[in-house]
Amino acid sequence: MVAIVGRPNVGKSTLFNRLTGTRAALVSDLPGLTRDRRDGITEIFDVKLRLIDTAGLEDARQGTIADRMRKQTEQAIEAADLVLFVVDARVGITAADSSFARIARQSGKPVVLVANKAEGHKGTDGVLDAFSLGLGAPIAISAEHGEGIGDLANDIFAALGLKIPKTGKKGREDDDDHDEPVDAKMIPVAPPRPIRVAIVGRPNAGKSTLVNALLGEDRMITGPEPGLTRDSVASELTYKGQSILLFDTAGLRRKAKISETAEKLAASDAVRAIRFAEVVVLLIDAERPFEHQDLTIGHRVTEEGRALVVAINKWDLIPEKQKMLRELKKTVAESLAQVPNVSVVAISARSESGLDQLMSAIMKTHATWNRRVSTPRLNRWLEEALSRHAPPAASGRRIKIRYITQPSTRPPTFVAFCQRADALPKSYLKYLMNSLREAFDLPGVPIRLSLRKGENPYAKK
Repeated sequence: MVAIVGRPNVGKSTLFNRLTGTRAALVSDLPGLTRDRRDGITEIFDVKLRLIDTAGLEDARQGTIADRMRKQTEQAIEAADLVLFVVDARVGITAADSSFARIARQSGKPVVLVANKAEGHKGTDGVLDAFSLGLGAPIAISAEHGEGIGDLANDIFAALGLKIPKTGKKGREDDDDHDEPVDAKMIPVAPPRPIRVAIVGRPNAGKSTLVNALLGEDRMITGPEPGLTRDSVASELTYKGQSILLFDTAGLRRKAKISETAEKLAASDAVRAIRFAEVVVLLIDAERPFEHQDLTIGHRVTEEGRALVVAINKWDLIPEKQKMLRELKKTVAESLAQVPNVSVVAISARSESGLDQLMSAIMKTHATWNRRVSTPRLNRWLEEALSRHAPPAASGRRIKIRYITQPSTRPPTFVAFCQRADALPKSYLKYLMNSLREAFDLPGVPIRLSLRKGENPYAKK
């Protein structure tokens, strides 16, 4: 039996629904909605497991409803074989999380730490802060959007001492990863989850025309007037057997130029589409390439940690194509230097040219954005990187980086444990990030490398 526990409003019921493939548990922003324990069955790698959704843990006076809810949760922990301890990555670690983490540790039961709501940039700090609970490395997920569920399935199996079945794939390039599970999927969700792709850009860049061209039908209203699209409309598309959810969004202008309420709402909806997309296609008008707003949108995409592809539209109207393409790629490299080697694809949505190249770039970038590197490989790389270029001394004392791990993907996120992390120069951090990209083939996607104070957390394991 697996008990899902945590303080109120961290997404326990959403995770329960995701794992069971149902909508059995009520979900709301209202804290304390769940009061009684709810049972359900999840099936992972053909093994059925019993799940318990519990009420949020709260400190309360004896005899109150909240006190009775807490006792129900403690009973679930006592009866469980495994505890999923859920925290809210966007809020970060609270005093209540730390208090209730002690209950989970003292139970003596295996615990898997789950950092929920980790999508986008705001969730990263909370994932890293979760290390402080002393429950091991957190698994970054978004229960609402299904991100990280495969990684969670692997950890559930490992914590229960169950063996993950082999996938039967042969001829893998890296023998070091043979002991790691491949393409873990939650069985209840039969079809693969669609890739969420948002098309964004300035007004009148041709976003709706591009969506229509990819769908092969006039699904979206198009015309010469800017601002026709207001809602972020989702359309289903299948490309080479992969399901894709394509979002057409409203054009984004500078905030100072947005005055109407409808446009404000449309812009807000477009920003939300960026936050919850997996791949964002930044559509550029070839006749007015890379204005300030284009670069602002590109920076927003990378700050949110989304995978980025740049598409240059209306390419059929450009006379000196090769010369202009070289100039545009140079501009992308200089303006988005934090994400080297972003894919740049020239297309014409109206004449439907370059669409296959665009879709191939989306698929390749999405695969890179999901890439996970094993901990042994990372630490071998770290040893080599440190030997090539040792960290500089600060105030006459050496800075020692002892260990590195990858707590999450989407985007690839790495945590290095070292002494005096605040004294390490940014230039050396940049050296490590560039070396990471080169060693593990991570072009064109944002990656995150954070330094944490302390020793290797797994040294005694």
